[in-house]
Amino acid sequence: MQYISSKTVKLIYPPLVGLLSLIGLAQAVFALEVNLAENVPYLDVEHEGRKVRIARIQDTSHKLDNSFAKTSRPCPPFCIRPMRAAIGVETVGELELLDFLITKVPANEGLLIDSRLPEWYRKGTIPGAVNIPWTILAAGPDNPHTARILRALDAEERNGEWDFRRAMNLLLFCNGPWCDQSPRAIQNLLALGYPPGKLLYYRGGMQVWQLLGLSTVLP
Repeated sequence: MQYISSKTVKLIYPPLVGLLSLIGLAQAVFALEVNLAENVPYLDVEHEGRKVRIARIQDTSHKLDNSFAKTSRPCPPFCIRPMRAAIGVETVGELELLDFLITKVPANEGLLIDSRLPEWYRKGTIPGAVNIPWTILAAGPDNPHTARILRALDAEERNGEWDFRRAMNLLLFCNGPWCDQSPRAIQNLLALGYPPGKLLYYRGGMQVWQLLGLSTVLP
């Protein structure tokens, strides 16, 4: 068995510091050929009330054979998205997403949101994610879901205005760099007054997640 020192983790994998601090920064791990990061073979998270292990496919000859193997889609509507979804909203990668799952989500301080429409979500999602389609986050008086969703995210309504000081941190994703569903969700949340500093954007989405051989789950 091999042990991880806090110094090594902080120097090489800052996004995993929160993860490893929860397990004492001295977790014994078993070697895999394809790890999440050096000395980090897998991560256990909760999804719909059950434990799910996030790991990478160990077959080093594996290739995608689903729709995410497709390289070219008509643009519009499937245009390459900017790296930044909105001013003040940070774009993150896979290790930051994993750190969010192990630090923010269990503490009820954050929520990983699959922003896609239900027909996409049902084909598979990232473990630990919940489906809040971008369409039901649309701002405006005609949206009956707005107040319910914002309250579920711990925003508070005060004298007809929303107070987001205690609202959850949200990390949103969709199908990948060519998908605009999570950027639209982020724009909708900003229009409702959600602070940009409480929003994160995983631009890689399902396509890059699967290209890295990471675990998915059927809802």
